[in-house]
Amino acid sequence: MNKSPMTKWPVQDAKAKFSEMLDTALSKGPQVVTRRGVDMAVLVPMEEWQRLSRPHQPSLKELLLNTPKDAAFARILSKRRPIKLPRPAILD
Repeated sequence: MNKSPMTKWPVQDAKAKFSEMLDTALSKGPQVVTRRGVDMAVLVPMEEWQRLSRPHQPSLKELLLNTPKDAAFARILSKRRPIKLPRPAILD
């Protein structure tokens, strides 16, 4: 999608030329609808809306960088299992 500045459509034009506004949103990106010169709404392609409305999933790098070091080591240590060593054979 070609990223260009958002076009502003007065609400009257948006209603009268909705099909054109939709085509512009699909080809050039989000379109702003204004009322009395004030930005009121944005028309965005569905793909972009779905991307924007998905909750952010932190990457492994973000998780590691944002985890307090003490907490990370405490978690590792808490999962350690005791080591079972074989009993030594008694030599006579």
